[in-house]
Amino acid sequence: MKIIITGASGAIGKEVSAELGKRHDITGASLRNSVHQLDISSVSSIESFFEKTGPFDALVSAAGDAYWGPLQGLTEAQLRFGIENKLLGQIHLVRIGLNYIRPGGSFTLTSGVLADDPVAGSVNYAIANAGIHGFVTAAAQELPPGIRINAVSPGVTDNTIERNGPNMIGHTPVSIERVVRAYIKSVEGIINGQILRVY
Repeated sequence: MKIIITGASGAIGKEVSAELGKRHDITGASLRNSVHQLDISSVSSIESFFEKTGPFDALVSAAGDAYWGPLQGLTEAQLRFGIENKLLGQIHLVRIGLNYIRPGGSFTLTSGVLADDPVAGSVNYAIANAGIHGFVTAAAQELPPGIRINAVSPGVTDNTIERNGPNMIGHTPVSIERVVRAYIKSVEGIINGQILRVY
């Protein structure tokens, strides 16, 4: 299969790329540090990317960011950041990607534990992650026959705990291997419309 992985240079995307790359042809993209530059918050960047890369069999989105900070004092721009990047960015990947996906293809998006178990300062992440869950559940019922969509919702991973741990008070890290297996299940399996929670 030809598999597009966005966020391919990130902590999760890098590991998913390495595993899927053992069996498939990987086209990696990210905002930085990648052959293909892609800003998922920009519709024109997404359109240009798909025009260059052409038809594909599966897309894994491990990209998307949001604002971290307290609800009190949250500005409109800060609120929009996660919505336009992590939430709408991944929705646009699917919306535009439908013009390029081959029959029997699949989309796998990334949400996160903060949709279900938020911590202080995570309002923008919680909104984006929960929105992805709703989108995947609804979109699975409307996609063309044979096209699948799922989301992986990882907890804080053991390969990011040093960076993210101070914000994730009380959260037990999960192994990156378990998280990668969830992406494999979505891409190489038959499930559709599922939220694969790895907490």
